[in-house]
Amino acid sequence: MSHSYISTHIHIVFATKNRNPCLSLEIRNRLWQYLGGLCKERNIEPISIGGYIDHCHALISLPSTTSVAMAVKYLKGASSRWLSETFPELMDFSWQKGYGAFSVSVSGIERTIQYINNQEQHHQRQSFENEYIEFLNLHHLAFDEDSLWAEQNTSEGQNDI
Repeated sequence: MSHSYISTHIHIVFATKNRNPCLSLEIRNRLWQYLGGLCKERNIEPISIGGYIDHCHALISLPSTTSVAMAVKYLKGASSRWLSETFPELMDFSWQKGYGAFSVSVSGIERTIQYINNQEQHHQRQSFENEYIEFLNLHHLAFDEDSLWAEQNTSEGQNDI
């Protein structure tokens, strides 16, 4: 076979540091567009990007040359820098260490897009913390709830691209 064909759809979730509710509607609207542009720069297909006041959801399709970790590091680092430089009130902005990345089958893409597009309504009923724990449980990922939200002193290299 002379070509490689890849279908890798990943739903990424990451939060603001300490889940600070600093992403106003105006900031979110610009941030989602900015993240989409960052994806395109790296040949990552941005299928749907959204979130709420303290976190981001991104459904992306990765090329064969990009790992999930590389994509997230780039998106978090570049967007953190952009937010700090673009919005004076976010001069010290950073994303929380870590992230969730969940595989999505082709049959689940439309449902995931709807989920991301309805974040504001969704979070009128459920906190981000409960939402994230549901994702971890749904995907059978082991975690320690006591340390799940703890911030560590070391950075994840968010500003290293």
